[in-house]
Amino acid sequence: MDKRDDLLLPAIEALLVPLARLCIAHGLPHAPVEELLKRAFVRAAREARQPLGQGSSGGRDVSQVAIATGLSRREVARLSGELPPLDTQRPSPAGRAYAHWMTHPDYAGPDGRPVDLPRTGAAPSFDSLAQSITRHVHPRSLLDEMLRLGLARLSEDGLTVHFEPDRVSPTQDDAQMFGFLGANVGDHLAAATANVVHRDRRHFEQAIYADELSEASAAAIANLARAHWARLRAELIPEIERLIEADQAAGRPGTHRARLGLFTYHAPDLETRNASSQPPEQPT
Repeated sequence: MDKRDDLLLPAIEALLVPLARLCIAHGLPHAPVEELLKRAFVRAAREARQPLGQGSSGGRDVSQVAIATGLSRREVARLSGELPPLDTQRPSPAGRAYAHWMTHPDYAGPDGRPVDLPRTGAAPSFDSLAQSITRHVHPRSLLDEMLRLGLARLSEDGLTVHFEPDRVSPTQDDAQMFGFLGANVGDHLAAATANVVHRDRRHFEQAIYADELSEASAAAIANLARAHWARLRAELIPEIERLIEADQAAGRPGTHRARLGLFTYHAPDLETRNASSQPPEQPT
C-alpha cells in the first residue's frame, strides 16, 4: 500500500462503522452485506472502465475487473450476472405536493405558513394543489397517500385537509425511511468521494464542526440548523420548480438530477468523556 492508502483506510472505517451499527440494530449479519460489497466493487470497476471505452468484452473484461477488485474471475463472472440497475429515488407525487403546499404563496397564510385547505373546490383547495402537481394521479388517491404517510390530516367531517408540519420523512413507512437513507447518504457520499477522486470541488460539500459543547448547546445548534433549513427550503423549492418549468417550456432534455441537503449530528465526545473519567494526576 502507498501512503494514500494509509490515509484512505481510516476514512473507510469511519464510513463503515455507522453502516455496521445499522446492520446490528436490525439483526443483519455480515454475510449478505459482504456480498453487497463484492457486488459494489464489481459495479464500480465496470463503471471505471466505461469512460475509457472499455465496455464488456467477455473473458478479458472479467479478467480486468478481477484484477481491479481482487476478486476471483469466478466471483466476478457470478456477480456480473446479478447487477441490476441501481434504483434512483425520484420525488413522489405526495412528496412534491407536500413541498409545494409548504412553500408556494398560493397555499400560505398571512404569516407565510401553509394553510389548511378545503378538500374540493376552486383554488386554493386540495384538489387544485393535487392537479398542479400531476394530472396522472386522482386527487383522492394523492390525498390517501399523504394521509398514509402522515403528511396531511383530514378533519372529522372530511371537508378540510390539514397540513402536518415537520413530516418530510415519514416515520411510519419503512420503504420511505430506508429509501431516504440510501438516497440522501448515498448522494452525499457520492459527492464527497467524487471530489476526492478527481481532486477538485465539482460538488458543493462543506461542514462546520464544533467541540467542547454542553449537551444543551449541541441541542441548540440542531434547532438553529432546522430553522435555517426551513428558510432555505422555502427559497429553494419555488426556484427549483421555476427552473423545471423553464426547462420544459424551452424543450431542454431532462438528463440531470440534483439533491440539496443539510444535516446535523451531535454525540458525546468520547475523548472528553474518557479524559474526565481518569483520576486526577497527583502532584509530585
